[in-house]
Amino acid sequence: MDKLKAFDTFVSVATKGSLTAAARGEGVAPAIIGRRLDALEEHLGVKLLVRTTRRITLTHEGSAFLEDCQRLLSDVANAEASVSAGGVKASGHLRITAPAGFGRRHVAPLVPKFRAQHPDVTISLNLSDRVVDLAGEGFDCAVRVGDLPDSSLVSVRMADNRRLCVATPAYLARRGVPQQPADLLQHDCLTLSSDASQTRGWAFRTPDKPHEVMHLRPGGPLDCSDGQVLHDWCLAGYGIAWRSTWEVEAEIQAGQLVAVLEDYAAPPNGIYVVFPQRKHLPLRVRLWIDHLKLHYSNAEFWQRVGLEPMKKA
Repeated sequence: MDKLKAFDTFVSVATKGSLTAAARGEGVAPAIIGRRLDALEEHLGVKLLVRTTRRITLTHEGSAFLEDCQRLLSDVANAEASVSAGGVKASGHLRITAPAGFGRRHVAPLVPKFRAQHPDVTISLNLSDRVVDLAGEGFDCAVRVGDLPDSSLVSVRMADNRRLCVATPAYLARRGVPQQPADLLQHDCLTLSSDASQTRGWAFRTPDKPHEVMHLRPGGPLDCSDGQVLHDWCLAGYGIAWRSTWEVEAEIQAGQLVAVLEDYAAPPNGIYVVFPQRKHLPLRVRLWIDHLKLHYSNAEFWQRVGLEPMKKA
C-alpha cells in the first residue's frame, strides 16, 4: 500500500464528502477510491469513515486522523517545494486574516518584521471577528483561536490558549479571593453581553473530574459585547473577568492582574494557522507560517507583547 497515496485519498474523500467527488478529482473510478480506503482502514485497524448511500461521516478516530494527514501532506509538499525552490526568494502579495483583538496584539506586530526579512513580499492584513471564507475571498491563510469546526482547511496548531479568571490586586484586596467557581456569584463579574459569544457561560473543570467541563454564568453590574472593553474595565479594577491568556499573560507577568481559580481552569483550546488545501503552498505563505511558529512557540513572546509599542526597526 502506498501510504501517502492512501492518506491523500482519505483527505480528499473527507473534505469533498463523497467517493465520487474524490474519484472525479483524480480521474479514476470510485471503486478504486473505495479499495484504497478499505486498505487504509485495514492497515490501521480502525474505522475512519461511515459510508452510506447518501453521505460519508467521519468517525471520532477519522476526525483526529484527518488533521494529522492534512499536516503530514502539507509538510511533504513544503519539503518538495523547498528543494525545488532552491535559492528562490519569496515574492508576491500575501493576504492574511485574523480575529480583531488577537490580530491587533499578536499578528500585526509581526507583519513589519516579516516584511523586513522578505522585502519582495507585500502584505494585506484583514482583522475581523467573522469567520472569513479563505478560498472564496482570496486569502492565503488565517489565524484562528478556539475549537475549529470541521472543514476542508488545513490547520496547524501553533500554541495553547487557556482561559483564566483575572482581577487587579486592588480589587481582590477589597473583595477577597474566590476559592471555587461558585464564589464568583458573590463578586462583580465582567461578562460578555448576551448577544455576544460565551452563551454557555464561563468554563471550569472540577479537580476530581479533570476531563469534565462545567459552565457557570456569573453576573455583575457591568457587561459589554466587546472583549477589549471588558479587559480595560478589569485593568481599572471594576471586577473579575474571564479572559484568554493571549490577552492577559503580559499583565499577569507585570503584576497588573492576578489569576484566580487556576486549579479550576478548563483545558486549553488552540491557536491555529489555517489555509486552503493545495498541492504546493507558495513560498511566501510557508515562510509566514514559519515566522508565526518561531514567535508563538516562545513563551516570552506572550509575556512581553501587549506591553510594548510597535517600533520601526
